[in-house]
Amino acid sequence: MSTAKRLISGTAASWAAIGVTMVTQVALVPIFLSYWDIKTYGIWIAIQALLNVLSTMDRGFNDFLEYEFLKLGIPKKKQIGLALWSGVFVIVIISIVETILVYYLSFYLNVEVLLEESKVKDPGFLYEIRWSLMIQWIIWSIANIVGLFGRSLSAFGYFPRMGWWGVLVSVSNSTVSVIVVICGGSILSANIGIGISSVVILLLQYIDISKLLNKVGIPSTRYSLRLGFKYYFTSFGLSARYFLENFRQQGIRLIILPFSGVKGLTTFSTIRTVANVSQQGLLTITHPLLPELMRFLGEKDQDKMEASFGTVWLVLLFILAPGVVILQVVAPSLFLIWTKGQIEFIPPLFAALSIGVLFFALAQPAMAVIVGNNHLKQQIILSVLSALIVVATMFLLIPQMGVLGAGIALLVAEIAAAIGFIRFASRWLPTSGLKWPVKVFSIALLSVLIAAVGIMIMIYYTPLKWQAFAITILALYWNAIRYYKNMPFLATQQINSLFRKLSLSTKTV
Repeated sequence: MSTAKRLISGTAASWAAIGVTMVTQVALVPIFLSYWDIKTYGIWIAIQALLNVLSTMDRGFNDFLEYEFLKLGIPKKKQIGLALWSGVFVIVIISIVETILVYYLSFYLNVEVLLEESKVKDPGFLYEIRWSLMIQWIIWSIANIVGLFGRSLSAFGYFPRMGWWGVLVSVSNSTVSVIVVICGGSILSANIGIGISSVVILLLQYIDISKLLNKVGIPSTRYSLRLGFKYYFTSFGLSARYFLENFRQQGIRLIILPFSGVKGLTTFSTIRTVANVSQQGLLTITHPLLPELMRFLGEKDQDKMEASFGTVWLVLLFILAPGVVILQVVAPSLFLIWTKGQIEFIPPLFAALSIGVLFFALAQPAMAVIVGNNHLKQQIILSVLSALIVVATMFLLIPQMGVLGAGIALLVAEIAAAIGFIRFASRWLPTSGLKWPVKVFSIALLSVLIAAVGIMIMIYYTPLKWQAFAITILALYWNAIRYYKNMPFLATQQINSLFRKLSLSTKTV
């Protein structure tokens, strides 16, 4: 499969995963609430949120190993095999220990407190909560082990295939849970159903992975617990970054609540949900692109590296930046319909969050270079810096500006993180015989600034709103065309090939 086809398939899998998530979070909620009371559904969500926190260390370890596989590349199959099996044995040991701890947490501690629930008086319901947590954890542990095998195949171009397996698991889990609930099942019954369907699909996925491992020639004869635990402890840096980013994304609610109350928090969270849609769409491009980018970095291929960067920045220049500007015009009306007029729309807050997404997109290539090469020190520095900026700026601005202050805090932190990642990446690339594409990056940065200035004029100078809108859109597309013309020939050739194949795929469908 060519690079273009892998990128198209990987992007399609990512879009499908987002679609399943949106259906689960939006469309299925009325179904659950038709058969369960709000407390039961709340605990169902809380269990998943708790597992997301408890699994942070494991996710950090698996991500760290995946980046190691990508760094090693196809020629170093023996080293990939050694790293894979060393990691597998360690993750099995760690999973056993963690399962014992989760069992203790579930049955010997006040688990309701962790789920942010008051004391559960019904012993039968408490029993269901505890076993539901255990079942969900066991499913996660199995998926984590199988997933590590799948990650080793990313270096060989199988990222899209593993992505589609993930979509199948998500669809199956959502379908089974809905069927169980409609049939009158309890929260424990739903988790048992999900457990059975997950194990069946994960078993099929493992069979597929085993065949692919044999096909690409990854050996399974050597492992080293010492090496595996070395990787595990080193990955703590990545896990720490995930904890800090989770705080930046979710923990800020704890700061907003005392200053702005439940109403302010609801307004902020709802507006942020709309702004995050564009960010999720961008990640469907960047995630499948990472394995290809790591291969080009290993080959020290400047033009192909710039083609990878260019794919992300083209999405930013041609789609994301104009789309964010258009959203400033249509979002108020759509928001009113969506929330039935019960939640206030704050244009400056939406603008701050939207501009933050643009800076996030601008920094994606640099972030891929730093993250993909497991430069943990730089990641931790930037995560700590971003978290400190968010906290300090929120305490400074929220008392005077309300939830808008939280939006500005996130924007400042996003800009600081973008500057940091770009600086680190541009300094590291020359050590690998490559260079940061300064000229095309400057053009991409200009589009972000054009969009930001245009949005500010539209919001704060309303008599000039439509003039500013028209000029901003025209300026963005002028700059996007200018960017395209300044890309290396090989980069434009590869991107043209990508879009031709994407067009053919669409017509075929």
